[in-house]
Amino acid sequence: MHPIGWYQDGLSHVWLPYTQMQTAAPPLAVTSAEGSRITLADGRELIDGIASWWTACHGYRHPHIEQAVTKQLQTLPHVMFGGLVHEPALVLAARLSKLTGLARVFFSDSGSVAVEIALKMALQYWQNKRQANRNRFLCFRHGYHGDTTGAMSVSDPEAMHKAFRSYATKQYVIDIPSDEYGFAEFDQLLEGVHKNIAAVIIEPLVQGAGGMKFHSADVLAEIFRISKKHGVLFIADEIATGFGRTGSLFACNEAGISPDILCLGKALTGGTMTLAATLASEDIFSAFLSDAADCAFMHGPTYMANPLACAAAGASLDLFESAPHLKQVETIECLLREGLAACESLPHVVDVRVKGAIGVVQLDRAHMDKAQLKQRFIEEGVWLRPLEDVIYLTPSFTITPAELRRLTDAVVKVVGEIKG
Repeated sequence: MHPIGWYQDGLSHVWLPYTQMQTAAPPLAVTSAEGSRITLADGRELIDGIASWWTACHGYRHPHIEQAVTKQLQTLPHVMFGGLVHEPALVLAARLSKLTGLARVFFSDSGSVAVEIALKMALQYWQNKRQANRNRFLCFRHGYHGDTTGAMSVSDPEAMHKAFRSYATKQYVIDIPSDEYGFAEFDQLLEGVHKNIAAVIIEPLVQGAGGMKFHSADVLAEIFRISKKHGVLFIADEIATGFGRTGSLFACNEAGISPDILCLGKALTGGTMTLAATLASEDIFSAFLSDAADCAFMHGPTYMANPLACAAAGASLDLFESAPHLKQVETIECLLREGLAACESLPHVVDVRVKGAIGVVQLDRAHMDKAQLKQRFIEEGVWLRPLEDVIYLTPSFTITPAELRRLTDAVVKVVGEIKG
């Protein structure tokens, strides 16, 4: 029995994410977090190696973000965004537009919803242009774009959403091309079906929850070029890669491309509270302008552009302007390469790869016991949550070298214990 009353009273009433509730170990009770450390109710402290699903890029409880949210709370915690606007949202929209080069910002409250909005924008864009037959999407194996219905349909159907394969809309799903033959096949496919394709959607440079798969900036640029050659819209899902995680402020920057629609979330508020945004080019936006009411974009989350969240996001952008976060990511990348290198010679390790502030150790799936690995990491004083066949690290950019070393040492030690 857990000694804390709120834990005992409440646990039997919650439904945890991605969890088989019948067999899973009880979750850990957290009482506070600061920097890169999580404090548990029993007094233990864990170094967080994944920054709460890579949201807390500045570390937990950054004072500048806290001050911005506290100040906003004293004047306007929330107001509906239908027919009303407020300073935090408009200032944030202008800043995001300037950073991305995309003219219009549509706010929402989660990454999955940002993707839903992007898909709806693309579909209605073609409908408003009297090409309603362009109602399918092309996406990529190992892709993951969220858990809502539309987002599931453009994610890898063999990954986390198998239970919904018969329900989700069927899309064109292909491997990310990596050589001239793959690009030729991609080109040929779009040549044949582009009149039915609303958009290509991709996680640029790093496919996240689908297995932490990497592809190069050159590959991304060529996928973009071929998509635009055939007049297909290009959606970049940077919910996971945006705000410095891959080494550039946005992954698309590294490839020198500008998508038609861009999805942002996760680190947008520095992990303080939920906020997402779908950005669109002026060309996309202008297709919705009409004297006909039906041409308007009919979407509006209740808490869209929440002032507290917008204030947090504005403060997060302040930190990217004032703090050397991209330099910190360079340092983290070097330390991850150095710290995880020992895994390359261990049994059952298939691959070790690093990109920006992302470190991945891929294991032989037959020897991947996620529950056992997670428990061993806790015993080593670190918080890591393995995916299907990978152990990944996505720490806060403010993590200290000593804390990062403890993370990589724990990975090397625990992976080294795996028996054949």
